[in-house]
Amino acid sequence: MTTANINVRTDAKVKAQAQQIFESIGLDLSTAVNLFLKQTVRANNLPFIVGAIYLNPDEPQLSQPQTRRKPVYGCAKEKIWMADDFDAPIDDFNEYM
Repeated sequence: MTTANINVRTDAKVKAQAQQIFESIGLDLSTAVNLFLKQTVRANNLPFIVGAIYLNPDEPQLSQPQTRRKPVYGCAKEKIWMADDFDAPIDDFNEYM
């Protein structure tokens, strides 16, 4: 594989924040940019995360993952049913029994 150098201009604050995030998951900035470019080529589109929200157009922020709500006892009542013959043998499997 032949490599090529690219120069990218970005805000210093964004670069520092990105480097901190990438370092926390074991990547350097160059590797992260390469991953982004490869995914863009693979998808033939921008590989942005679905569900991102932008509170301020100048500072995009990802939405926080939603916490899973605790199920309430009886919340699925009358939504799930079981056939009366659920435990009955299936005729198609008689030769295996």
